[in-house]
This record gives sequence, structure tokens and C-alpha cells, in this order.
Amino acid sequence: MTDNGVTWLDEELARLQEAGLYNTIRTLESPMDAWVVINGQRKLNFCANNYLGLANHPRLCEAAKAAIDRYGIGPGAVRSIAGTTALHIELEEKLAAFKKAEACITFQSGFMANLATIPALVGKDDLIISDELNHASIIDACRLSRAQVIRYRHNDVTDLRAKIAENPTNGHRLIVTDGVFSMDGDIAPLDEIVAVAEATGCLTMVDDAHGEGVLGEGGRGIVDHFHLHGRVDVEVGTMSKAFGAVGGMVAGRRTLVEWLRQRGRPFLFSSAMTAPDVAACIEATAMLQESSERVERLWSNAALLKAELQRMGFDTGLSQTPIVPVMLGEARLAQEFSRRLFAVGVFAMAIGFPTVPAGKARIRVMNSAAHSRDDLEVGLAAFEKIGRELGVIGD
Repeated sequence: MTDNGVTWLDEELARLQEAGLYNTIRTLESPMDAWVVINGQRKLNFCANNYLGLANHPRLCEAAKAAIDRYGIGPGAVRSIAGTTALHIELEEKLAAFKKAEACITFQSGFMANLATIPALVGKDDLIISDELNHASIIDACRLSRAQVIRYRHNDVTDLRAKIAENPTNGHRLIVTDGVFSMDGDIAPLDEIVAVAEATGCLTMVDDAHGEGVLGEGGRGIVDHFHLHGRVDVEVGTMSKAFGAVGGMVAGRRTLVEWLRQRGRPFLFSSAMTAPDVAACIEATAMLQESSERVERLWSNAALLKAELQRMGFDTGLSQTPIVPVMLGEARLAQEFSRRLFAVGVFAMAIGFPTVPAGKARIRVMNSAAHSRDDLEVGLAAFEKIGRELGVIGD
């Protein structure tokens, strides 16, 4: 049996392990929640983007079960060929109302929403001006579009303005940014970015994956946070994080949404979200509209975590949101920190290159509205213990 030319993969995997960059994926034996079971042991979960604690909420579970009874599981084919369900239309209408947008279209994930949108709006004769720390899904979508891509310094509106002036084009121009940057937790200055776009005739697109359910009134996102309704051309979001289910969305003008129905390749060539997922997202949307209590609890938990970690002497970076990076620097240190946390009952993963720049490894602490004050105290005690053992903080 030959190796078919893939021996080099074994060598590369060995190098990852040697550099402390090999990612060991844990297997969960319980629902996603504030606490999870791994290898038969209960662990405090600080890994998930389950911001509002909805991933295992009874209302979402019941809605999904009811949808299965009525619609079954799979959609059968793409919506443009096999038709769409009334559930998909209901979700898109309710999301548009929630986001205060004219219309909305859903995709299989937030990643797919970006892959659908950017290549549908710009091509080889056009220009994309992209924040240098944008998510991988934006980077991949930009590459697929074949447009010229210019990166501007992270959250630097002066550099954004300069890059636009330095790169004139007769084609379309698209400014694209994350809303909340997932590894550092800082917020894009979207109000200033929109002002630049309006002054220079560029389209504006924001990927609000980590702002959905977190920023704005009742979790309506970054556009609502900055009161920019009707001024942001493309608002991409996800239902795989705060909404507790799975799926992506694009909200904006009706013309934009109709264009994506006609030319968004993941919409045209990949089957739609399943019925139970769609129903769960409808229920999550309803819950966000009913009350902001979960959003408020999320922010309260985050404030406590940040304040206590900083008091202990940890560096929590530039976070402005419930994402709390505990900056450690080297990947090996971050992995050892994560292993020791796990040994004392806290599931918090090390993040290193290429997810973050080399030399900026960290533990990315993700609390949720499902965590109690007692849960947070357990986690903080573990961080203090391991931090002292490894010399990250003083006695």
C-alpha cells in the first residue's frame, strides 16, 4: 500500500505538535451548556459562543421537535429547485423585523453567508478594502470573488480612508469588517467606517457574528448599537452563537436580498437549513424580542470576569465585549495553561497561531448568560491557581 504522496502530512502534524500548535478536540457527552460532560467528568464550560445559554433551552428543543413532526428533517434539495418551507419564510421575515431591515435571507451558516455575499457583489474589476483582522470566512470569500483586496490596519479609520484614496478604481468598492472581533473582543468603529463609505461612494458590509444577541437593544447587533439602520448596505449574521442553533443570515435592502436569492452560490447549490434548526431559530428570535434579561446577565457576568482577572494580574487585552482573552504570549504556555485548567475542572481552550498572530496565544474565556455567579467564582479560582503555578501572575 503506497502513501500516495501524503507522507509530508505526518511530518507537518508532528511539527504542529512540537510547536505546541496541535489542536486536540474534546468529545462532549452532554448538551452544550454552562457545564458539560467530557470523559465522564463534569467540566465548567468556558469555550462556547453560546452567549445567551440558548443551545439547550427547553423552548428551542420543543420548537425543533414540533417542526420535525410537521416538516420532517431534510429539505430535499436547494430551495430554488425543491421549493422552500413556510418555516424558512417565517424565520426570514421575523429576522428582518428583529434587525429593523427591509428583508433578510438565511444560509446554512455564517461562513456560508459570507461566501454567498461577497462574490455576488464584487468581481475581478472591483476593489475590497478589508480590516486586517477579519474572520477567515471573509478572507476566503474575498479570494473567491477575484476582486483586488486591500487590507487596512485594524480598526484604523484614517488608514482606511488613505487606502481608498491610494487605490482608485472604476469598479465597485466594498468596505468589509467584522463587527466584534472574535479573538480580541473589540468592536469595529462602524459609525466612522460608514461615514467614510458614504463620503467615498463605497458599499459597507459588516459581519456581526459576535454582535448578534450581544450588542444593541435586546441583542439586535452592531448596526442597532450605533443607530445605523438603513445606512449599512450588508449586515451578515449568524444563528450559531447567541441564537443557540445554527445558520447564517444577511439583512439589508430588499434588492440586496433578492440578488442573493438569484446569485448567492451557497443558496443556489447547497441544501437549506433543516426544519428543526429553522424552528429553533424562530423561537430564539422570539425570546430575544420578549426580554433583554439574558443579554443583561451576559454583560454582568463579563464585567465580573474581567474585573477579577485583571485584579489578579492577568492581561485581558482590548476586549470591549463578553469575549475575554487571557493573553499569555507563547503557544506552549497557553496549551499548558489549558491542560491544567482542564485537570481542575475548567474547559477553556488555548488559542494560538494561525487563529491569532504568532506570539499572541491566549486562553479565550467565553462566559454565557447560563453561568451563575457561583460558576464564575469556580472558574476564577482555577485561573488564579494555575496562573500562580505557571508564574503568569504573582502571589
